[in-house]
Parts: sequence; structure tokens; C-alpha cells
Amino acid sequence: MSTRSVDPRNAAMLESVLGGSPVARSLGIRFDVVAPDHVELLLPFSMNHITVGDMVHGGVIATLIDVAGAAAAFSAVDLEVVKGGATGSLSIQFLAPAKSATLRAVADVVRRGKRQVVTEVSVYAEREGEAVLAAKALMSTALL
Repeated sequence: MSTRSVDPRNAAMLESVLGGSPVARSLGIRFDVVAPDHVELLLPFSMNHITVGDMVHGGVIATLIDVAGAAAAFSAVDLEVVKGGATGSLSIQFLAPAKSATLRAVADVVRRGKRQVVTEVSVYAEREGEAVLAAKALMSTALL
């Protein structure tokens, strides 16, 4: 995982809480880039993620989006003040099928408030030197 200017406590929390969650571990989600207000996650293709043929299930993509959005939200919080959080809303537009591809979720904070963080997440299906935008999402995370 590449971390740029992120407090090491935040990076450790992201890795242990979000990356170490049973759902993230079972899917194989891993961090690639972590910067303040910006996170990139990778999800290698697996036949366990498909719905039909070699197409990744929308629920798997939604889970990747949820983890990425939460990670971006928590990449720059004060862990002395914020003790947890939860997804407040999630709106996804599926744009193209993700077939036999590693997925890259790119999450950026759109607006950071004291108790809510809004993120935008793009999911790319990467294979054979190309990246296809498969989904776009807007997400809010409530900070507790």
C-alpha cells in the first residue's frame, strides 16, 4: 500500500478495520493508494465474484464502492474525535459490465464536514492494458 501524507494511525486503522473486515478479506479487497481524501482499492477478479458467465456481480461492486468511500472518508479524520462511522447513503450507476477484470475503485472526498463526508467513487474494470469505467457512485459517510 502506498500512503502519501496520511497520518500513520489513520493508515493503520484503514488497513485493520476496513481492509481487515471479514467481508473485505473474503472478497480479496486490498489497498493500493492512500492519500488524504483519496483512496484506491483493488479487487482481483475471481470466479467467486460473478453473477453470470464472467461478469462481476453488482453487489460485489457495491461492496467495493462502500469500502472505498468509507476509506476515503476516514483517510483524514482526527481519530481522537471520530470513533466510528456508517454509510449514510449510497447511489450507484452501473455503466458497463466488468468482465474477467481486476476492479480498481478510486474514491475522492467531495465535501468534508464535521459529522458527514461525501465521496465520489469510480470503479474501473482493468484488463489487458485497458480500463473501462464500470460504475460511478456518490456516497455519504456519517462520522460518529
